[in-house]
Amino acid sequence: MVDALKLKIKTLPFGTHAVECHLDESFFNTDEQVEVRRASVDVTMQVTRKSENTYRLEIDCHGTLTTACDRCLDDLDLPVDETYCLNVEQMGNELDDTSDELLIVPAEWRELDTAPLVRDTVLLAIPMTHCHESEDDCNAEMLEALDSHRVEAVPDGDDQSQSETTGTDPRWEALRKLKEQ
Repeated sequence: MVDALKLKIKTLPFGTHAVECHLDESFFNTDEQVEVRRASVDVTMQVTRKSENTYRLEIDCHGTLTTACDRCLDDLDLPVDETYCLNVEQMGNELDDTSDELLIVPAEWRELDTAPLVRDTVLLAIPMTHCHESEDDCNAEMLEALDSHRVEAVPDGDDQSQSETTGTDPRWEALRKLKEQ
């Protein structure tokens, strides 16, 4: 855990304060969301204490994450350029993180660990499928090996003889008839 991301909110002076840190892959591999092979991400967080119990966080993350390409499993460098703003209020006895714009923390908290906020900000920048832009950028040997293990679908039981003669799956015949109408 990066200690700079633990804010001592009860003793933080009024006004704006900057927090900076550099994150590597060990920061992101604490849970199983994404395998991060390498990381070099610079984080700058502007923390503004507006009142006794109100804060504003502006988190800027810039750098690069390296993860596996979903297609060829080679390294894939993904740029990180994300900003996230959040208001924090201390009130009540329970944590309420249901809003994307407001985080309510218990009034007795003396410290706010912003590491999960930073981690989520960066990891949400990663696309759902992470592949090289074109297959030409992928590892050709791996693509060839995967292609050699490709299995064509084989229909179940009695339908096999009909599909061998027509080349199509007979279960789709009813839909084909509807389409032709």
